[in-house]
Amino acid sequence: MLSKKMEKALNGQINAELYSSYLYLSMAAYFESKNLPGMASWMRIQAEEEKMHGMKFFDFVADRGGRVILDKIDAPETEWASPLAVFEAAYGHEQKVTGLINDLVKLAKSESDAATDIFLQWFVTEQVEEEKSADEVVQKLKMIEGAPHLMLMMDRELGARQAATAAAEEGE
Repeated sequence: MLSKKMEKALNGQINAELYSSYLYLSMAAYFESKNLPGMASWMRIQAEEEKMHGMKFFDFVADRGGRVILDKIDAPETEWASPLAVFEAAYGHEQKVTGLINDLVKLAKSESDAATDIFLQWFVTEQVEEEKSADEVVQKLKMIEGAPHLMLMMDRELGARQAATAAAEEGE
C-alpha cells in the first residue's frame, strides 16, 4: 500500500507525464504549421510515449491500492523561434522530468517503499534515453544551421522514427 505522501507525489507525476504528452503534441502542431512533417511525426510519437508513461504511473498507483486523482493540465507553449528552439525546449523539458523522477526515487527510499523504488528504476533508465534522443537532434540541428536543404534532409530523417511497441515500452 502506498503512503499518502507517495500517492500524492505519483499523482503529480501522472500530471507531469500527461503535460509532457500535451507539450510534444503542441510541438508537433508547430512543425505541421512549418511544413516539417518528419519533425511533426517525431513529436507525435514522443507525445504517445509520454501518454504511455502517464498510464504506467496511473496503473501503478491503482495496483498499489492508491487513488488516482487527475488534475488540470497546463496549456503548453505553442510558438518557438526555430526547429532548433523546439528541440532545445524538448531537451530542457526532459532534463526537468529527469529531476522529477529522481525526486520520486528519493521519496520512495525515504519512505522505505521498495516496490515504488523498483518501479521507478525503469523511468530512471528511460530518462537517460529520452535526454540522449533530444540532445542528439539538438546537436545535429546546430550543425546544419543556415542550410535549408540540410534541414529538409533532417526532417526526412526524423520522420523515419518508428513508434515503440507496447512490449518494448514495457521492457519485455
